Amino acid sequence: MAGAVTVAGAQPGDAAPVAAPVSPAGAAHRIAVVGGGPGGLYAAALLKRLDPDREVTVWERNAPDDTFGFGVVLSDETLGGIEHADPAVYAALQAEFVRWDDIDIVHRGTRHTSGGHGFAALSRKRLLAVLHERCRGLGVDLRFRTEAPPAAELATAYDLVIAADGVHSLTREARADVFRPTLTTHRCRYIWLAADFAFDAFRFEIAETEHGVMQLHGYPYQAATDTSPGASTVIVEMREEVWRAAGFEDADASESVERCAKLFADALGGRPLHGNNSSWLTFRTVVNKHWSHGNTVLLGDAAHTAHFSIGSGTKLAVEDALALAANLQEQPDIPAALAAYETERRPVVESTQRAARASLQWFEELPLYLGQPPRQFAFNLLTRSRRVTHDNLRLRDAHFTQSVERDFGCAPGTPPMFTPFRLGDLELRNRVVVSPMDMYSAVDGVPGDFHLVHLGARALGGAGLVMTEMVCVSERGRITPGCAGLYTDEQAAAWKRVVDFAHAQAPGTAIGVQLGHSGRKGSTKLMWDGMDEPLDAGNWPLAAPSPLPYTPASQVPHALDTAGLAAVREEFVTAARRAAAAGFDLLELHCAHGYLLSSFLSPLTNHRTDAYGGSLEARLRFPLEVFDAVRDVWPDSRPMTVRISATDWADGGTTAADAVAVARAFAAHGADAIDVSTGQVVADERPAYGRSYQTPFADRIRNETSVPVIAVGAISSWDDVNSLLLAGRTDLCALARPHLYDPHWTLHAAAEQDYAGPGVVWPLQYRAGSRRPQTGRTDTAKPRLSLGG
Repeated sequence: MAGAVTVAGAQPGDAAPVAAPVSPAGAAHRIAVVGGGPGGLYAAALLKRLDPDREVTVWERNAPDDTFGFGVVLSDETLGGIEHADPAVYAALQAEFVRWDDIDIVHRGTRHTSGGHGFAALSRKRLLAVLHERCRGLGVDLRFRTEAPPAAELATAYDLVIAADGVHSLTREARADVFRPTLTTHRCRYIWLAADFAFDAFRFEIAETEHGVMQLHGYPYQAATDTSPGASTVIVEMREEVWRAAGFEDADASESVERCAKLFADALGGRPLHGNNSSWLTFRTVVNKHWSHGNTVLLGDAAHTAHFSIGSGTKLAVEDALALAANLQEQPDIPAALAAYETERRPVVESTQRAARASLQWFEELPLYLGQPPRQFAFNLLTRSRRVTHDNLRLRDAHFTQSVERDFGCAPGTPPMFTPFRLGDLELRNRVVVSPMDMYSAVDGVPGDFHLVHLGARALGGAGLVMTEMVCVSERGRITPGCAGLYTDEQAAAWKRVVDFAHAQAPGTAIGVQLGHSGRKGSTKLMWDGMDEPLDAGNWPLAAPSPLPYTPASQVPHALDTAGLAAVREEFVTAARRAAAAGFDLLELHCAHGYLLSSFLSPLTNHRTDAYGGSLEARLRFPLEVFDAVRDVWPDSRPMTVRISATDWADGGTTAADAVAVARAFAAHGADAIDVSTGQVVADERPAYGRSYQTPFADRIRNETSVPVIAVGAISSWDDVNSLLLAGRTDLCALARPHLYDPHWTLHAAAEQDYAGPGVVWPLQYRAGSRRPQTGRTDTAKPRLSLGG
């Protein structure tokens, strides 16, 4: 042995980790594979093919013909990787594949078909047989009906141990202290079945029963021939409470299969279903902090899972195998290879898991969408994971997408984002909002030339609505010394200069003001000097619903008494009057991000025992009083919106149901729309970041309450905007960082979509630049692992 390594992530008090030899990756001559699923078998075949002298052993506790589930779906990308890495396996699979392009969505008796999707599937049993044959031909030792020795024992006897032992991995659980798995159980029950005929498309069908909503996911995996009707996978899924109400909890396997066939008799043409050791399952998402420990590495479902509704389990396992084999070939030793494997695969897996989470949550919340028009419902389902978008769906099936656009109200040639939207008496010419962004660049609360140029540039940039940063209603209500205000006449005059510029130079662009009070998050340094850190000197006293500091280092605020509440309410009213006089088109009340009004709403920051604390109704009392007071002085013809944090991303905080109730309450008091943000309420939050990660909260509020919403949060492309709008998940999209990157983001979005209609207007001075510049050529990436014939 040249030496040993210990794996990062071990905790104090952990048992001593197993030593792993530091040797060239090519010297991984003895390889143990735990688990004979597709990922483990394919890894074994690749590694043996790369070095025929290797000793590769696979342990599988089941018999060769035992398999669970029926069909396996693989993407063209995965198949391309297989083709380049092992043409023999690819050729064998190619002969078995069923290929189809269409997705059928059946809802309330209406079927809509979208084409151009490109699926390939085959029997899981046949896939395993192909891999068994390949492994045997290469000399891999396959040991069926045999429990693998414990991973710790294997690690001392083999150079490399690949744990491909599935979602219930014993290898992972044996060293959970090192791998540190997180297992999340979700809200739906599902059962994996099969039908003895081939669907002619990937089929989603919805059944609205007396017990609740149930859905079918079905796809062919064996083609119909002259001698066989083919075969299809059928998954029936429903929420846990629906499953219980329907009596499936007490039904045996055969009864469940029979009842599912009756529920979806139309989809099945009256044919029966059958199972294969089928039982009702609850999907679990597996995430691991670390994927390797010494010379043991996790692969496939042992390392990660992604919901079946995006067809990713086998795909991810096969791609893991490709990456692991490639890194063992490329890296100088086994530890480096395992680290490189995880570095390469983790971002891909995390992206897939985000898409899978969005998809499974969509199906969990399916009842929200049942009232949508059928074509919009179909588009919403197709784009649920954010992997399929408006733009690529338009390329796949232009006819279907155009019909959805017509239903939405798009004029010919008009992308959804450039359709107008009315908020009260204010008509926005498009659906793009420049989100409020604090600039920390005011002097004594007065916006200066920077604000004129910053907001003026974005007004010229084509957005339908440009929002100011949070404008503070008092000196003590500032976040930092650089925050802008509306508590003096000088500040009001400076804001009027900005508004007048926008109206004169960017006619048709609305400009809105966001009013807020910092609460317990005030008296801090400028963001770039230390975000949320208290000032070194010159601090001012803070006010909040309860005397709770934002961080341990923060100043403790005083709890507002009756007089203090009245004073703050009047500060909002005075600022609103000044905003109206300055000519703002819209006013937004900031009740999010842990600032004063937000702190009243969250149970984590409001511990009051008087009429302003306790129940959600009581916590809403003061924010609603402020809203009513502002609405009384704000011109009736100009809309008001409210920004809320729909979750605190922390245990015990605002729930999704709370957010819906808060939105309903503000709408009942006259809010024209709810601007749905999340978090920043408590310092120890744990957000689930990702593309468009906050939009599901806006989606739920819109579809549960019918209140117009503004979606925010990592919406970065015009394709995202079009997709969210057309799916009915939001009415407007607010973008922040994209407008810092490109002040003319909306104009460029129009140019990139070849749109030149009334939904966006290029300033005369910029019109010569309205054509998209030519770009250079980009080459596609080479295959991950290419071994030739």
